Amino acid sequence: MGPDRVILVEGEAATQADLACVSLVNYGAYTAFLVEGGGVRGLDLHLARLEASARELFGESVGETRLRAFMRAALDDRQAAWLRVSLFSPEIGPRTPDWTGRPKVMIAASPPPPPLADSVRVQVQTHVRDAAHLKHAATFPLLRARRLAREAGFDDALFADADGRISEGSLWNIGFLRGETVVWPRAPMLAGVAQALIDRGLASVGLDAVREPVRREEVDRFDAAFLCNSATPACAVTGIGSTSLPESPAMIERLRQAWRSNPRQSI
Repeated sequence: MGPDRVILVEGEAATQADLACVSLVNYGAYTAFLVEGGGVRGLDLHLARLEASARELFGESVGETRLRAFMRAALDDRQAAWLRVSLFSPEIGPRTPDWTGRPKVMIAASPPPPPLADSVRVQVQTHVRDAAHLKHAATFPLLRARRLAREAGFDDALFADADGRISEGSLWNIGFLRGETVVWPRAPMLAGVAQALIDRGLASVGLDAVREPVRREEVDRFDAAFLCNSATPACAVTGIGSTSLPESPAMIERLRQAWRSNPRQSI
């Protein structure tokens, strides 16, 4: 762990037992976000994600007041940071999967990362994440997908199901542009916070949005495409498989403005 990274569990320095638990048992959920000027865009959405995940995976919520207190403890006096807030339980393991109760909260605070990229070319891979609606701890398939994509000469991986319906990327959501409309794919996926923030701000930049199935063989009918996550408000997707798409920098900037239109919320 570098000098700029702090890991706390329940507001205190993580112990060896805490780190062993999360290293050896791959069961839990998390959310991650950028802190700017001491505030977070979409903090309400991140808190809601954590509470819903806690109830579904552990049977009991953490409580917004506790979550906020742990976040403040991890930040200390930092005004800018990247926070990863994870839920886990030392009571759950391969032989004890049925424990129910309030999960522990682990928070890693580190310097803000740069955006993923300015533009990417992605490889379409047939894959649907297990429990796709959850941002869970099982990240092996995601890293494996990115690795395979890069070995094949692409920047990242885009997922589609066996019927060719596009869902999401390895670490991000994808949106397509058709005129003045953002088209979000309709398929099992994680509902991203950045995606929701863009949606909230689209009207302010004169755009609207729809959700509809998007098949891998249909991507050439769109004007452009972009990816988004909490570290990357909008980034052009200039290639999907063998299909090239325009970069459309003016539209990418409007999407970033839509994201920025959401005020930072105090922790």
